[in-house]
Amino acid sequence: MQPRESHLSRRQLLSYAAFTSAALPGVVHGAAATPQAPQTHQRKSYNMRKSINLWAFPYPDRMDLRQCLQLAKDAGFDGIELNYDLENDLSPDKSTADYIAIRKMADDIGIQISGVCSFLFWPYPLTSNDPAERARGMELAGLMTQAAHDLGTENLLVVPGAVHMPWRADHDPTPNDVCHRRAREAIGKLVPQAEKLGVYLNIENIFFNGFLLSPFEMVDFVDSFDSPHVRVHFDTGNIMEYQFPEHWIPILGDRIRNVHLKEYTKKGTDHSLEAFRPLLDGTTNWPAVLEAFEHIGYDGYLTFEYFHAYLHFPEALIYQTSDSLDRMLGRK
Repeated sequence: MQPRESHLSRRQLLSYAAFTSAALPGVVHGAAATPQAPQTHQRKSYNMRKSINLWAFPYPDRMDLRQCLQLAKDAGFDGIELNYDLENDLSPDKSTADYIAIRKMADDIGIQISGVCSFLFWPYPLTSNDPAERARGMELAGLMTQAAHDLGTENLLVVPGAVHMPWRADHDPTPNDVCHRRAREAIGKLVPQAEKLGVYLNIENIFFNGFLLSPFEMVDFVDSFDSPHVRVHFDTGNIMEYQFPEHWIPILGDRIRNVHLKEYTKKGTDHSLEAFRPLLDGTTNWPAVLEAFEHIGYDGYLTFEYFHAYLHFPEALIYQTSDSLDRMLGRK
């Protein structure tokens, strides 16, 4: 079959040419097509500080604390978050003198201690149905508050309670109303010491524990203490599992005292700690998150939290994370 002959007028041809030149990059009206360089967008810079949690390092098996602090400094971090445990450099058998020595070591290396956190709120939850667990949890929380002060940091991450802990088959679920009451009682008892020592009890949002599941609940809980030393430790990854961190940040506002950056992908189905990924390897809308932080005036630490060091070349994770943060913050 022969193609149908086109009977386009000169006016139609000129109209189509004008449309094409306007719609297609590289096509200039009245001239031959010329490739254009891709547009570049200038990254916005943010005045927030880079930090990383000690869990990302092969500590204490393959690196001691001094080596971890030095690696964090060499990689370009402003701060490092240390973890309180039953047996390590931050533990119940350590003294004020021990913590002052760590503080001096960090000062000599040139890195800040951005905060203290701990897994011990899970074996010893402040809202447990077991009175012995609750008592031990309160004792440990008091020791952590003192340790934070002695280390020269104002930030202590606090998990106020748990309705349920899926990873503890031995844990008897705590009813929501009982959990709320016990959590308020526990934090209320910790406040006087925290205020005296100048330490902030930063309440973390965690979905696994079935408690404080919306930003409005978090606001009500924090504000109920009427103390400037009860604030929020905001965790982006914990929010990402079911909601979106950029929606919480404006509601929490200046209650946010410290931040965990955990990367998470909504493409997966894993709901364990293994679901968290290296920074930028997920679906978090980081530009929106950073804009939200800036909007509320947050200029504190952004601490990358990851729960295991790389098996081989563990320093790679530290340097990769520092590079990712530099790009996120507009430094590269």
